[in-house]
Amino acid sequence: MHSNPLQVAGQIADLFTSLPQVEAVTLAGSRGSGADTSDDTSDIDLYVFTRGEIPLETRRAIVEQTGGATQSSLNLNYWGPGDEWLHAPTGFEIDIVYFDATWMEDQIARVIEKHQAGLGYSTCLWHTVRQSIVFSDPRGWFARLQQQCQIEYPEPLRQNIIALNHPVLRSIIPAYANQLEKAVKRHDLVSINHRLAAMFASYFDILFAVNRQLHPGEKRLVEFAVNHCASLPANLESDIASILLPTAADVSDLPVHLTGLLNHLDQMLKNEGIV
Repeated sequence: MHSNPLQVAGQIADLFTSLPQVEAVTLAGSRGSGADTSDDTSDIDLYVFTRGEIPLETRRAIVEQTGGATQSSLNLNYWGPGDEWLHAPTGFEIDIVYFDATWMEDQIARVIEKHQAGLGYSTCLWHTVRQSIVFSDPRGWFARLQQQCQIEYPEPLRQNIIALNHPVLRSIIPAYANQLEKAVKRHDLVSINHRLAAMFASYFDILFAVNRQLHPGEKRLVEFAVNHCASLPANLESDIASILLPTAADVSDLPVHLTGLLNHLDQMLKNEGIV
């Protein structure tokens, strides 16, 4: 049995490829990003693009055919359909995500053709398709989709992402900064965490759009920004640390630190001639 992650991924991909419902199988996540960002804790993330539902019993059989599992969580539907298991021979965590092929085509077109922004993570799927390693694509469907994703960053999309995400930071009444100030006054730690996560989703969507960089997902965003973005807000790393590192008992200064973070973002946008 293989102990190399790519070999294990390839073995699993081959089993999915034989199914009539499967259009393509790709390696995504940090192992498929094309960058040296994976580590010993990284999952094997396989995206299975389908034209119909794969029966659960068939998916269970694939787990067994690849060596079985010490623990499995199959038929997950919390964040979209998927299966996860701990590969018994190697201990690798296997994460299978199922995407309807037509749905993915529509999501890519929504961004690169219609230039529609979201509140955070606007270009994540574009990044995923563009960077994924192809294990199986018998009819060339994924190759064609991936080729569509090689275009230059559309300026209308860049403008739309900034226009949608910038006001929710602090310039409208229900903006995240205003909600966070109220949550700090209440010492509502759960609300603070929830609003900070949403605020940073929009913050990084703006930052990556300004730099015409595709959004890489949830992990190592500061590191990615520092390494790939030519235009950065002043004190990016220290501003974020000042917001996220205080203990739960000491959040009273959070609004001040948040103001500094957003001031530096706005100054960067002014320097770019955007606001």
